Amino acid sequence: MKNIRVDERRLDHQYVYRCIKRFFDFVASLIAVVILSPMLLIIAIAIKINDPAGPVFYTQTRVGKDGKPFKMFKFRSMVTNADELLEKLRDQNEVEGAMFKMKEDPRITKVGKFIRKYSLDELPQLLNVVGGSMSIVGPRPPLPYEVKEYTDYDRQRLMVKPGATGMWQVGGRNALSFDQMVELDLTYINERSVWLDFKIMFETVKVMIKPNAAY
Repeated sequence: MKNIRVDERRLDHQYVYRCIKRFFDFVASLIAVVILSPMLLIIAIAIKINDPAGPVFYTQTRVGKDGKPFKMFKFRSMVTNADELLEKLRDQNEVEGAMFKMKEDPRITKVGKFIRKYSLDELPQLLNVVGGSMSIVGPRPPLPYEVKEYTDYDRQRLMVKPGATGMWQVGGRNALSFDQMVELDLTYINERSVWLDFKIMFETVKVMIKPNAAY
């Protein structure tokens, strides 16, 4: 049911929380990039061996806070012409609403299937967090074509920075419908706090170890 409304007054008065969140995002992401650099290198090599012709990283335009577009970084998990092939697969979408998901997506490479299962393809988003276009925790950053299909209710998701992880990722991920994802995101926006952010980050680590419907 679409009955959750974001408390804009509460958002406007979260100045201290926003400062703490930004400071933590920057420091934690920078440290994570350094610590995880050996793993990032191994993943990059595996992607290149699996598909030598394509790039290691994949950049994609996403929509951030207040509808502002930005370039999001990911490890490439699909064939190089994945965006072109998408139009041919739209009728096989397995998720209702303004989002495309397909469990047996033929565009995904062998290495891509593994890194997507354990959410390793998302690690380069730490660079987005360092740069300030994303936060560690927040709503999933949507694609422009998805936002075009948003209702005014759905657009409430864009009132805060998108996150590398969030309640959708730890709450069921691809097993959830679009409306359920929106409900989780709006719940997070209304209830977000330092404690909730740490709880979601802890749950994210658990999900990476034991995947929950990621594909």
